Amino acid sequence: MTDSAPIIYSKTEFIDKLKEIAARGWVLNARKGNSGGIGNTLEDLLGITENNLPIPNSGEWELKTQRLSTSSLITLFHMEPSPRALHFVPSILLPKYGWSLQSDSSHYSQEELSFRQTMTTTTPTSRGFKVLVDDCQKKIQISFDSSAVSEEHAD
Repeated sequence: MTDSAPIIYSKTEFIDKLKEIAARGWVLNARKGNSGGIGNTLEDLLGITENNLPIPNSGEWELKTQRLSTSSLITLFHMEPSPRALHFVPSILLPKYGWSLQSDSSHYSQEELSFRQTMTTTTPTSRGFKVLVDDCQKKIQISFDSSAVSEEHAD
């Protein structure tokens, strides 16, 4: 099998293709037993090569799928805030707000710090972070509320 050029859709083409797929109705999962089977099936229908890279699937568009009956969260992105050249996370966020990794892995030193958040739009995390969706301005913002920080993270 040879690698071909990736399919790049314009926004209009992407929406039209998704509508065409939706009009087909029920589509059998192409990867039975695979928790990512829905996304893999959609990629197959769109002609997009599967990848697990932190980059968009097609041009600037990243696909996210989820079963209706699941309560699992969807990862929108993993990213470091801009400007990256200032090393904001390692120089400011990690020393001030980071916590020691709770891992038995020998891959990390005891001094290694983490600053990861799994957030929702409903309630702040135990560390005080929450996602705000502004439909009018078409923005997603991250909110921090110090009063929502739990006692265990008070330091």
